[in-house]
Amino acid sequence: MSREPMGLRESKKQETRQLISDHATRLFIENGFESTTIAEIAAAARVAKKTVTNYFARKEDLAFDHQDEFVQGLARTVAGRSEGESALAALRREFLAAVGLHDPVIGFSGEVFARMIADSPTLVARLRDLHDQREEALAVLLATETGAAADDIVPPAAAAQLGAAHRVLFQRIQELTLDGRSDERIAETVTVSAHRVFGLLEGSLGDYAVK
Repeated sequence: MSREPMGLRESKKQETRQLISDHATRLFIENGFESTTIAEIAAAARVAKKTVTNYFARKEDLAFDHQDEFVQGLARTVAGRSEGESALAALRREFLAAVGLHDPVIGFSGEVFARMIADSPTLVARLRDLHDQREEALAVLLATETGAAADDIVPPAAAAQLGAAHRVLFQRIQELTLDGRSDERIAETVTVSAHRVFGLLEGSLGDYAVK
């Protein structure tokens, strides 16, 4: 019996995962996150309930399908910063680039999706948790990059400030989205806000974790 190439198997898995996620999002929007069951999602996607839970360990994961990228994003940006670039400069540069792309990872989700999150206490709590995880991942990376001792408070303190900047800007994008603003208008507003927010950190973190 010939073996199916790994690339094709992985592609099929990704297609199934995306299919389930798409149906779940549609049902969440139509019926509300809290009211939608895993069984209903499985039926809509025409897969077994077990298949849904194999791909998504938690119901919230079906709504936040970019969560791994979200949690690791700040740490990856700092790890990949250019020679002579600080952590703050790298994160500011990457955020402004993401604004230009209307990247959903930083909050550009569309009014319907943003409303779905805002209307669900479970999703609001999960989003808060993901922000916390992102900050923790950044703290670990900063400690490694700066060679800090295990009990050094500076990396987690720096990560808290940098994470808070991104958290505030994410919330601002969500607020503007719920107000019915277009992505273009949101991008214009948030670009100005980002320069102000990151500028506030320049005095304390402008020279921190320079590569």
